[in-house]
Amino acid sequence: MTSGDTAVLDDPVGESLCGRHSRLARRLGRAATYLPDIATFSALPPAADPSDWADLAGLLGSGEFADMFSCRATPPPDWEPVFVLDGRQMIWRGDRPGRVGAATDPGVVELGAADVPEMLRLVEQTQPGPFWPGTYQLGTYLGIRDGGTLVAMAGERLRPPGWTEISAVCTAPEARGQGHALRLVSALSARILSRNERPFLHVADTNTAAIALYERLGFESRTQVTFRGFRTP
Repeated sequence: MTSGDTAVLDDPVGESLCGRHSRLARRLGRAATYLPDIATFSALPPAADPSDWADLAGLLGSGEFADMFSCRATPPPDWEPVFVLDGRQMIWRGDRPGRVGAATDPGVVELGAADVPEMLRLVEQTQPGPFWPGTYQLGTYLGIRDGGTLVAMAGERLRPPGWTEISAVCTAPEARGQGHALRLVSALSARILSRNERPFLHVADTNTAAIALYERLGFESRTQVTFRGFRTP
């Protein structure tokens, strides 16, 4: 049986920054964010007060981007809204282990620091979501190559207690329709489950193809989320 209290998924960024990603975090008071080039995700308590927002602005600097992910706290009026995106959080049901493949797939390779330039090119081409030069340090990233060229990848991102998020699932346009995303998500899920953790992920509500794929693999929607980004004063 895998572990995983779903309550920690209400604030996956904050839980990650104060837990398994604490070595990659910057903190000031009750505000927390990732180191530059790792991620732009930031966290504040739900009942954040003006001093908390001031601390976060102090961490980030003037005119910088703050990706508040699914944080429900309302920023002061001088924080400029950048984006709002409706999505959902999906978790592995845990009742259909046969749908998750083996942790090893001969066509799937681990990616690391040497692969970052290729990973960034693929992300620029496919726009799966935020990915920076140091994002690979958040967890294991896997890829599929065709003739030596990286054509698909996926990896581990947020890591609240008992859970690991699957993210950056993307496939180059010329390599789509070949089942690469299914293989990568299956391989990552199997690795996560082997650590006695449960996989989860986030997806935009408009990405119906991805939602259908994740449901085939045994994921179900846990809750609706609204992703928001702001710029500091």
